[in-house]
Amino acid sequence: MAFFVLADPQDITRAGLMFLCEKQAVDYHQAADKTELIEQLKAHGDAVVMLDYTLFDINDIDELEILHERFPLAHWILFSFDLSTDFVRRAIAVSSQFSVLLKDSSLAEIRECIQYALRRQRYICQRMAEILLAPPVQSADEMRLTKTETEILKDIALGMTTKEIADKRFSSFHTVNTHRKNIFRKIGVNNVHEATKYALRAGLVDSAEYYI
Repeated sequence: MAFFVLADPQDITRAGLMFLCEKQAVDYHQAADKTELIEQLKAHGDAVVMLDYTLFDINDIDELEILHERFPLAHWILFSFDLSTDFVRRAIAVSSQFSVLLKDSSLAEIRECIQYALRRQRYICQRMAEILLAPPVQSADEMRLTKTETEILKDIALGMTTKEIADKRFSSFHTVNTHRKNIFRKIGVNNVHEATKYALRAGLVDSAEYYI
């Protein structure tokens, strides 16, 4: 039986995955952060890791590639709400040990992906496969951040949480979270670390302000 690791910080998602694993008689373990995940991989280098890359404390694709090189027998299910096309293309080009599953996938797809991973077979969910195969259609105007999105990106780069930004802007958590998803999609990033690097390169935040 493969050593199966759930590396997802969202309680509700993790609870659902635990239920699915139990239904499929999969012996699962949990990793609360990167340090704990690495310790489990040291002990079980051929583990299957179900990872929410967007929310977990892995900084970028370079760090994920380093983990793959360090633990080449591990199989990774990249399980997130949204992943940039460039990121997915790079990940699947690196190794067949990366599967991709979006969180809005059907229950049948999630079950199927887990079974594929346990057999060490790559799985790409239907919606991501369609995105990868579709021709680019986004215009320059669609890519451009609005004034609100630019302000929120700057706040993200300065380390503010979604709740703190919502309080500052007298907006709801849901509204700011929607802006955050749109920002990440437009600039082609997947997490806060990547967004911060983008903001620094774009001059939205200078290095002195960032390191305060």
